[in-house]
Amino acid sequence: MTSIPDYMTAKHRECDEVFSLAESNAAAGDWLLAAKNWQAFKDELLTHFGQEEETLFPAFEQATGMTNGPTHVMRMEHQQMRALLQDIDQAMKGQDKNTYLGLSETLMVMMQQHNMKEEMMLYPMMAQHLSQGEDIIESFKA
Repeated sequence: MTSIPDYMTAKHRECDEVFSLAESNAAAGDWLLAAKNWQAFKDELLTHFGQEEETLFPAFEQATGMTNGPTHVMRMEHQQMRALLQDIDQAMKGQDKNTYLGLSETLMVMMQQHNMKEEMMLYPMMAQHLSQGEDIIESFKA
């Protein structure tokens, strides 16, 4: 069985790798490969957000009674990143390298800060408070 911190942190790293590939492809002007990797990254990121927002955050909130705490902040940050994803989609469609690279840099910084908060604070708190945490992770893997 895998813990919440281990699994979710590994998913962050997987997203980071595909994000980096898309960025490198765009920088090199390989828009076909950039679009493929960008879509793969975006799909994985949105799946990750969904797992947190639909399963992990509600379970944590129910277990702790905290609804305006860290999960509230994480949801707000997810919304900010979703908006940025839309802007990056437009830059990708227009093959606008400078805009794409500028926006992707912004997203990268946001993701790094966001992931650090989850990995250092929220995921360990979830592991402590969610007795069914390993079962939840196993359902994500299925």
